[in-house]
Amino acid sequence: MKPMKKSKTSLSIEDVKHVTDLAKLKLSEEEIKKFQKQLSAIVEFISKLNEIDTKNVEPTGQVTGLENVFREDEVKPSLTQEEAMSNAPSTHNGYFKVKAIFDGQ
Repeated sequence: MKPMKKSKTSLSIEDVKHVTDLAKLKLSEEEIKKFQKQLSAIVEFISKLNEIDTKNVEPTGQVTGLENVFREDEVKPSLTQEEAMSNAPSTHNGYFKVKAIFDGQ
């Protein structure tokens, strides 16, 4: 494996720490350094796409040629409310009861 050359697309340790904070990942300093090299290599590889001449390439959202593919709605049996609630750790008046995510401030 060739050593990665430093380029303008290399990520800093701070960049990696920022991403790990956003993803709520707890990584050691060793893991952060490892991922810094790996993520920088990925960004470097992706940046090479900017070198491709796409002036005469028509933009596309997909390549299968399918458009507006729908299926008919079908009524199928489903769980009763009691069956759906049977494994819930906590319920109230037929609803799932969960901890509040806002503290009302």
